[in-house]
Order: sequence, then C-alpha cells, then structure tokens
Amino acid sequence: MTSTNDIRRSFLDYFGSHGHEVVQSAPLVPYNDPTLMFTNAGMVPFKNVFTGLETRATPRATSSQKCVRAGGKHNDLDNVGYTARHHTFFEMLGNFSFGDYFKEQAIIHAWTLLTKEWGLNPNRLTATVYHTDDEAFGLWQKIAGLPEERIIRIPTKDNFWAMGSDGPCGPCSEIFYDHGDHIFGGPPGSPDEDGDRFVEVWNLVFMQYEQAADEIVSELPKPSIDTGMGLERIAAVMQGVTDNYDTDTFKALIAASEGLTGVKAEGESKASHRVIADHLRSTSFLLADGVLPSNEGRGYVLRRIMRRAMRHAHLLGAKEPLMHRLVASLVQEMGAAYPELGRAQPLIEETLQREEVQFRRTLANGLKLLDEATAGLGDGGELPGETAFRLYDTFGFPYDLTEDALRARGIGVDRAGFDAAMAQQKAAARAAWKGSGQAADAEVWFDIAERVGATEFTGYTATTGEAQVVALVKDGKEVDSASAGDAVTVIVNQTPFYGESGGQTGDSGTIAGADGLTIAVADTAKPLGRLHAHNGTVQAGTVKVGDVVRLDIDVARRDAIRANHSATHLAHAALRNRLGAHVTQKGSLVAADRLRFDFSHPTALTAEDIAAIEAEVNAEIRANEPVVTRLMSPDDAIAAGAMALFGEKYGDEVRVLSMGRTTDKTYSVELCGGTHVRATGDIGLFRIVSESAVSSGVRRIEAMTGEGAFRYLAGREDALKGAAAVLRTTLDDVEARVAALLDERRKLERELAEAKKALALGGGSAVAASADEEVGGVKFSGQVLDGLDPKELRGLLDQAKARLGSGVAVIVAVNDGKASIAAAVTDDLTGKVSAVDLVRAGVEALGGKGGGGRADMAQGGGPDGSKAEAAIAAVKGVLAG
Repeated sequence: MTSTNDIRRSFLDYFGSHGHEVVQSAPLVPYNDPTLMFTNAGMVPFKNVFTGLETRATPRATSSQKCVRAGGKHNDLDNVGYTARHHTFFEMLGNFSFGDYFKEQAIIHAWTLLTKEWGLNPNRLTATVYHTDDEAFGLWQKIAGLPEERIIRIPTKDNFWAMGSDGPCGPCSEIFYDHGDHIFGGPPGSPDEDGDRFVEVWNLVFMQYEQAADEIVSELPKPSIDTGMGLERIAAVMQGVTDNYDTDTFKALIAASEGLTGVKAEGESKASHRVIADHLRSTSFLLADGVLPSNEGRGYVLRRIMRRAMRHAHLLGAKEPLMHRLVASLVQEMGAAYPELGRAQPLIEETLQREEVQFRRTLANGLKLLDEATAGLGDGGELPGETAFRLYDTFGFPYDLTEDALRARGIGVDRAGFDAAMAQQKAAARAAWKGSGQAADAEVWFDIAERVGATEFTGYTATTGEAQVVALVKDGKEVDSASAGDAVTVIVNQTPFYGESGGQTGDSGTIAGADGLTIAVADTAKPLGRLHAHNGTVQAGTVKVGDVVRLDIDVARRDAIRANHSATHLAHAALRNRLGAHVTQKGSLVAADRLRFDFSHPTALTAEDIAAIEAEVNAEIRANEPVVTRLMSPDDAIAAGAMALFGEKYGDEVRVLSMGRTTDKTYSVELCGGTHVRATGDIGLFRIVSESAVSSGVRRIEAMTGEGAFRYLAGREDALKGAAAVLRTTLDDVEARVAALLDERRKLERELAEAKKALALGGGSAVAASADEEVGGVKFSGQVLDGLDPKELRGLLDQAKARLGSGVAVIVAVNDGKASIAAAVTDDLTGKVSAVDLVRAGVEALGGKGGGGRADMAQGGGPDGSKAEAAIAAVKGVLAG
C-alpha cells in the first residue's frame, strides 16, 4: 500500500525533477486575500502572481497546500463525518506555470504522473473539458489516447474557472477515476454523476482569459496553469478504497479515538469518530498557524469546529476531555511533512484541553436548560428564539449547537425570534453607551460594528497584510470615498495595525491600493473595543468602500513599542520584588520612544532601589527567555497567578503573557492584550530615566529600552566627555575633579562672605560709627551693601546694635537686581519704634509688599534693587515721624 506521506512526497519529487520550485505550504490564514477567511485552494498563495501584482524568480512551482473549508461560501462543516469525501481540512497537491508551459505540457504531466509514475489503470480514467475547448479535447486524444466517449464536454461553470468577477479566468479539465460498476454512480455530466463511482481526483485550470464584470474582455498575454488534486482523494484511489476516511492517516486517527473512548467506529458512532478525526486536523493546523479560539471571525469558526468535535466526543461517552489526547497521534502521522505541528504541539494540546473543559461546563448547563425548555415539544416542535438567545447570552451556548442538538429530535429553533432578541440586546448596549456620556460620534461606530462586525486583528503574528475597506468615516460621518488631501478614518475587515488600548499607543504606517492610492496612517484607535480605526490622510489617489488595500505598519516603531510594553511587565515584577507585594499598576503609557509606569508606593524610590530594579530587569533581558501567550478565562488566568492590569477591560477570554526565567514560578505572568517581543532579549536594554510622584501614594517611573535607551546613555556619556574636556581631566577623574572644585568654591565663598562683612562694618567700628546719624531723636545707622548674602544681615545688625547702644540699624543687601532689607531696634526703643513697621516701609520702596518679624528685628525684600537708597530714606521718614 502507498501511504499518504509517500504520495505527497512522490508528487513533489516528480514536479521538482521537472523544473518546478517545491514551495512550502502557506499558512491557513491568507493574508494576501482579504476576501477569504481561510486558504481554501492551492492557488491562493500564488494569487498575486497570477494577477501580475507579484513576480517569482522561477516560472514553475509545486506545493502541497494546507486548506480549510469551514466558513464563508466554502463551508463543508455540516457534511463532514456523513459523506466519503467532505473535510474541513484537506491537502491540495498542485503544479503551477506562471506564463511558462500551457495546456499540452500540463496534460502530459498529469497523464505521465497518474499512469506511468503511479501506475493507475488508464482505462479507469475519464477527462472532462469545457464544451468549447476543442484544443484540450484534441490534446487528451493525442497525449492520453482517450476515446471520445471518455472525454466529456461540460457546458457549465463546473469546467470554467474564474478568480472572481474581474481578473484571470479560463476553462478547466477535470480528471475522474472510475471505482467500478459495483458502486452506484455515473460519469460526470450524467444524471447519476453525484454517485460515488466516479470521483474527481485532479482539476487542470487553463488560465488564458481576462474578464471584467463576469465578461471575457481579452486574452492573457501569458497564459498560465493552476492545478489542484485532493491528496485525500488520490490516496483513497491508490490505497484501493472508496472512502477518504478509510485511508491510512484517517484510519490511524480513528483508531486512536476508538482506543480512548472504548467505542468502535460502527453504526451511529461511525460519524462521530470521523468528525473527531477530521476536526482534530483542522483545529490543530489552525492553532499551529496562529489562529486562536475567540468569539469573532476566524477564531469563532475555529471554536465552532472544536466544539462540534467535542460534542461528538461527548456523544461517544467520553467522560474526560478527549481532543488534546489525540494530538500526539496526529503529529506522528503528519508531523514529518508539517514540522509546525510538532513545534506547536504543547500549545495545541493546552488549548484543546482548556476549550474542552470549558465547553463541557457549557454543554452540561445548556443541555439541562434545553431539556427543560423542550420537555413538552415533540417531533416538529419549535424552541422559542428567546430561549435560544438566553442559552447563548447566559450560558455561552452557541445557536448552531442548539440547532444541532435538537435536530436529531426533529425540533426546530425560532431563528427570527433569536435574531430579534439579539437585536434588542444590541439596541440596549447602544443606549447604555450614549447614556454613559461617551463621545457623541460613537453612534457612527455602532452603525459600522453592527453592519460589518469586529475588525479581525492579525498583528500578533503579521506586520503587513491585505484587507477590504468596509467603511470610511470623514468629519464624524460615513462616506463612500475619500480623495487626496482628505483626513479620513479607514475601517477594514482585517488588519495588522494595533488599536490604542491598555496603555499601548496605536500603530502608524501606510495603506496602499490600486491607481496609486496612498494613505499615511498617523495612529490607530479602537472604538467600542471591537473596531480598528485607522486615522490618516489620503496622500494620493482615491479610496472607496469595497476596495482591496495593502496595509503596512511602521515596523521599526512597532518593534520599539513592543519592547517598551514587554519591559513594563518585567519592571512591574521587579518593583514588586524590590518594594513589596503592595505594588500594583495604577496606569501606564507604552509609546515608541519611552514607557511610563504608575504604581502604588508611599515613598520615593532611592538611588539604590532604582539601580536594583534596573539590574533585575536587565538580567531577565539577557536571559533571553521566550515570551509565551495563552488564552484563558479571566478567572482561570488569575487562579494561575496572572496579574490583571489597571484599566484593562476583560471579556470571556484573555491573553495571558508569561515571560522571564522560571524557577519555582515564571518571573512575570500578566493579563494583557498588547503586542510583545518574542523573547526578552529583544528588549535589548532597560534604563529608568526618571522617578516622581503622581499623587498621594502613587509613584511613576519613566524608562527607555533598546535603541532609545542606548541613545540616552550615549548622550549622557557625550555630556560626561564634554565635562571632562572642560575640566581638563579623564572620564574616571571627573567626579574627583568636580569635588575638588566644589571644595575650592566653598572656601572662596567663605572668604568672600568674610570680606563682605568687613566691608559692611566699614572696615572697622570707628569708620562705621562716623557714618551714624540721628533721626527723629534716635541714633540711626543705614547702609546699602552689594553682593551680600541676605543670611548675613541679622549678624551684621546685631553688631550694629551693640555699637549703637541705643538706636536703629538698617541694612539693604542688593543681589542680581533684587534687594533684601532688615531692620534692628535696640530693646530700650521697641516700645516707641517697631522694626516691622520700618521694614515694611522699606519693602514698599523696593517695589515689594509685606515684611515681617518682631519689634526688635524684622526682614523683607523687593524686586527693585536700584531703589535701595530710597528704601533707607523711607525708613528714616518713618523715624522722623
């Protein structure tokens, strides 16, 4: 028997030996095609090559492409498990020619591989062609020697392929294998074509025309080839079975499911085992490619697939979570061809186990309520829509699960009633938002969100991608288009741009499209917490709703933001380790150039605290441990030790970020929806640049990381080098040199102060005494001194009082244009004269106000030092009465 792995390898080897580049499978998330939820065909990764938007170094390629069909118009989910060939996940083998060979060589390759390399019986093969494609008809006769009755002309679009209403298109030629007349069914085009006797194994697309609005307008300058062969179908043919689920890979997975449940894949249980095997593949590959379960978009489809499989495990009687225990079998079967399965195995197992534990609780609660609500309903009955909505809203029981659970009992669900209850809830949410005092323009965001749903964020793994414009907002109102010079907000169906939230600033970058469209995105917001609003200016061209555009974030800026965000997590842990468990986050700002982190703590950090925190964070950075993300319920996350961040709103699920070295516990575990580095070493460097108070009991640190921190330290070093040059010393001796200069300065300041005091005393008591005079019958000494430290005034006045014996002394000190005035009155005169009154008169003359002290000694000041003599005169005027 030829194994599935052998067939895949043989196909790629054949075309690789015939000049085709063997291309690894692209991810299941098609970032180059925003109209698709998942990669659903082998040509999807090459779409831009066929349309001319991209070029390849080689004109031929071959691949085995992972595909999922479980959402949108390509949705096989409900058929899986009940037919022989429906899958949510499958592999498509393909060979591609980009303007190189065409029909003849494509048919030669197909016939050679099938009949000569793989040894299929030519008499069991039938080809179809588009009814007007005489060229292909003749080539099948010439190359394969097929008789006319086994070259069937098909007049429908089944044999005419188009990429869309606009773009490349062309006729197809399908190859069918005849399993034999013991199986019901007829050849393609016959009334019995839907039977299982004739199975399509390969489709050759001859891409030769260009169409617009579904009408062919011209021939392509370089006709191309796109083929697709389902690996599961050809494996069934080559392994001599008529059912894909009887091939080796599926048999191994079903055997593992049988072993864990103790239930044979027979009778009613047969479909359940098939569902589990198929859905195990799709969920595991989606998880490996970065899709995580959620309540929106791709994540919702993934969860729906998971829950369908988990319900069938429940139907088989599994008492404990089952799906995660099957992952090892899948890795054993397919891990060699797809190494990402092995790399992601721990994540896949953990996610499946967590989802199944949660789903089992949901299932138990929901089925109990469902049994109570339908106790009086029989075959043909209908569950009220309000009840179905309560199951969904209160217990998280999805509508499709309610429908599926009741289908076997012949009971329907009032979908209209369910939709009405959903609409009523949305209306209540809108009213609550408006009543909360939020921005008046929020109404437009509700309109958009209800019409197009949430924006899918792809930026955890991607920095670029394609998307479809679903709404445009200008001046607070929706518009259909915007042109050069317009400030506009762009809403797309999927985006790598992070919308500002949780303290992290939004991304900037560019949006580009056809005909030179360029939009400079200045920032990205997140209205309602569901939409990503790209705020920018149209620099060239015109953007319209419905356009397909390319989005590119500013990667350097994102990297800086990611480093700063991850550093806040490490800093939080270091602060708690250093200061105590009372430290909790009170706010943050994560920008490209810096981070700001507010935390509860009663006192300022010491220099030793800051040094210790920096050292601890930088040690974690140097350890370069991976940053791990998990999705959990908020309660489970907090129970596992995760810290909730201030200001963050959490839904039913949260992202849990773990980073740093692990001994008895991981260094940092927090709930966070932001973007982060892949490993702590990506942060590069951490440096605290300031520490301050925000409010009572709340402190703030500001810090830099990576290149910003390096530039900051380099700037500090340059300043130090400049200081060393001015001081004419080395960097190592700057501190000692500055200390010596300060000592010298203090010495000179003391000497200067002594000299000024001597000057104030007139060089001696005899000289000062000769300057005394009598005013209003009182001995008076008044002096103006330049450059005297105001601190010296009281000491000088005490000396003057001692010299006078009985009298009044006033000194005005002038420094840098301002003046300080002090007055002293001997004790025998305080009953007659108050020093306070004298100073206030002098202060007023100096252009100031007030002044205070005691009756024997008072002091004040004014802004106008040029009025010093006038201040002396004002004091004398008070004394003279």
